[in-house]
Parts: sequence; structure tokens; C-alpha cells
Amino acid sequence: MAKQYDVLFRLLLIGDSGVGKTCLLCRFTDNEFHSSHISTIGVDFKMKTIEVDGIKVRIQIWDTAGQERYQTITKQYYRRAQGIFLVYDISSERSYQHIMKWYAPEGVQKILIGNKADEEQKRQVGREQGQQLAKEYGMDFYETSACTNLNIKESFTRLTELVLQAHRKELDGVRTRASKELALAELEEDESRPEGPVNSSKTCWC
Repeated sequence: MAKQYDVLFRLLLIGDSGVGKTCLLCRFTDNEFHSSHISTIGVDFKMKTIEVDGIKVRIQIWDTAGQERYQTITKQYYRRAQGIFLVYDISSERSYQHIMKWYAPEGVQKILIGNKADEEQKRQVGREQGQQLAKEYGMDFYETSACTNLNIKESFTRLTELVLQAHRKELDGVRTRASKELALAELEEDESRPEGPVNSSKTCWC
């Protein structure tokens, strides 16, 4: 039986209530879009496996509540995340101004997301504003739309790449083990030994 993934880590979606965090998550994991969502209570998560640079990555993506009363709960998840999306709504200047309120700790890979790019007629935050803020804090920047599926896969894949690059040492260990398992399997086949599943260890960065 083929192993399901090589590494496992956690991504976090943070930002004000109503910026579309749940819609982003559902579009990426299930390719679904619902125009109305009940506000997330506390935290929720979904899982998805993608392949990046030949590595099967199992992503646990946490969707956090944006309301003030849940911020204490949300912050408890910061230290357990390897990657964070800071999300604002391009049609809400307020949500953009609040981005720095959500700013994540050092050492965590971050991407700035300007969501609801399909609502151009309601735009209050220019693309250049998002680009400038991202540049100031050394983040990548994407404008996305869960409605039209704009830059959803691209942004999630990019954050995954950044986390893998940041954990290059652990990643090299995964590749070394995979090579050894392949060599062992070939040796067993050459010697006509009974075949059995190879227990592949998985790296978890939770």
C-alpha cells in the first residue's frame, strides 16, 4: 500500500470576520463555493494532501473565527502553525487596516491575501496597497476569489512551498528515508524475499 503522505504540517487562516476565510478553505479543499456561510465559531479545520517538488504534503488547515471574543482562542493556534494566511477583504478598508492586529509571530511563513477580488465594483483597497504592505513585512501577496477560484490553488501551494523551504533539513531527511526504502525494496525483490509493506515513517511538524 502506497504511503499517503511524507510530511504533515498546519496552516492557519486569520483575519476579520466576514473576509471569506471559510470560503477560501472550502474552495481549496472541496472545490466548493457557497455565497453565504455562518460565521466560524472558535476554530475549525480541513485536510488536504498535495504534492510539491515530489513530496506528498498533508496539510491541516485551520479556519479561525474573526470576532473579537474569539481572538484569545485563535492566538493559541499561532505557535502550532508553520504557515499563516493573513486575509482581508478588498471591499473592506476596515479589514485591511486590521491586518496588523492579526500579525503573526516571527519564524512562521506568511502570505497576505486580498480576498473577494471578484467584487471589483465594491473595491476599497487597491492592489498596490496590498503589494506595499506585503513588501514591508517580507510576505508574498495574492488577490484571490473563492467565487471564481482565482489564485486559490496558487496561494495555498506557494505557502506550502515556503514552509517546505523553511524546513529543508527535515525535508532532506524525508528524501533520504525514501531513497533507503526504495533501495531496500529493490534488494528484497532481487533476493526473491517475500514482499511486505514497507513502514514509511512520516514527519509531523505540528
